[in-house]
Order: sequence, then C-alpha cells, then structure tokens
Amino acid sequence: MSLTETTTILITGATGAIGSALAKHYAKAGTHLILQGRNNVALGALAEGCKGQGAQVSTRAMDLRDIAALQQWLAVLGTDQQLPDLVIANAGMNINNGAANEGERWEAIDALLDLNIKSAFALVNALLPAMRQRGSGQIALVSSLAAFYGLPITPSYCASKAALKSYGEALRGWLADEGIKVNVIMPGYVKSAMCDGMPGPKPFLWSPEKAARYIAKGLEKNQARITFPFPLNFGTWWLAVLPAAFSQWILRLIGYHD
Repeated sequence: MSLTETTTILITGATGAIGSALAKHYAKAGTHLILQGRNNVALGALAEGCKGQGAQVSTRAMDLRDIAALQQWLAVLGTDQQLPDLVIANAGMNINNGAANEGERWEAIDALLDLNIKSAFALVNALLPAMRQRGSGQIALVSSLAAFYGLPITPSYCASKAALKSYGEALRGWLADEGIKVNVIMPGYVKSAMCDGMPGPKPFLWSPEKAARYIAKGLEKNQARITFPFPLNFGTWWLAVLPAAFSQWILRLIGYHD
C-alpha cells in the first residue's frame, strides 16, 4: 500500500510493543490513524506523539473481548467517511503452562480465545462488507511463527495464532479478485512485556521498531506471509514438515519443555 495519499489505518492493540511501533512508523501528514487499546493513559500519550509527527489521530479505549461493543464501534467505522484503507489486527495476549508446569487455567484460555481469535474475526467480519463494496482495502492479521508448530509451553497461544494464520490465508484466496489484500504477519520474538513474560528461550530477538519497519515493507509489497526473522522462520517451518516425533525431540533439545 502506498502512503503518498491520505490513508486511514486502524491498529488494534496499539499500546503494545509492535502496535505502538507501527503507529509511530505510519504517523505522518496525510495519514489518519485510528488507534485502539485498553490503557487510556498510554493510548493518549501515543496519540499525542503521533500527532506531533503530523498524523491525524483518533483513539478508542476499549476491551475487544466485549464483542457487542466492538461491533457497535465498527459499525461507525464501516461508513464511507471512516472506513480504513488498512486494518492491522494486532491485539493479542499470551498465557503459558505456569511456573510449576501446572497447566493453563480455563479462565485464561477463555480470555485468550476471545481476544486473539474472536475479536479479530469480528473485526474482519464487520469491516469486510464495506471494503468489498468499495472494491479496495487491506487486512493484516498478526499471527506468529508459533502458528507453524505448537510449542509445549504455550499450547493455547499457539493454537490461536494458527487459527489466525489459516483464517488470513483463506481470506486472501477468497478476496484476491476483489481488490482486497490480506496478509498474515508472523513475527518471531519481539522485545515486549508479553515476550518477557513468556518462558523458554528467545532466540533472534528483534526490537519493536525493527519489526514495524519490516512489517510495513511487507504490507507495501502485499506479501502473503510476513515472517521474521529468517533463521527462526526457517526453523519453525521445518518443525511443521518434519515427522512430529522428531520435531518434539528438537524442541526438548533446545529447551522448550517443562
């Protein structure tokens, strides 16, 4: 997507590491940023910084797990005046099996599925009809390299990111002839509070700013999968194609176990 003309970009999870880096990357004159987050103070500070770079900014502080409220907001955004050109579904959370390997709590699993999957699906479902009617638009779903093969320490997170990967790939095939681009973003480890709280090794760690630049470049090229960094992408892809017993042995060897 070229940003040489006035462009409206919606970013969910904008106060997270990747979300805020993307907002700052795109913040410039001629860009209208619609930023969503749960932390109103952090959202306001991010908005002011982006305005200082010349962008027009709108914010929405809300919990995307409230699907009814999300749909009401998106009904307004789906109008001709506010329909985004680019939607980056970035909001997400991670959980794990716990310090004592006790396993994931159902309440945490339920919250994760609502945010990582249902809110992203609801976002696309609400805005897609207007994009199809207009005949243009771009939707980017933030999945993860963990979507290639489930890690033993974060089963629900990996499953949710695999769902986004499959959903995005299916949408891309469906909408390719309608002028709508769909991209699946599959990061490896990016420095953030969520990443810091995840157990296990974190090889090839990227800064949020580096990740944002790479993502934006991939979106401009309309890459089907925007995967990074290469060594980790290559390794996780092989985990998906090797015999499962061998892949599980590799994961244990490098420290992904209890």
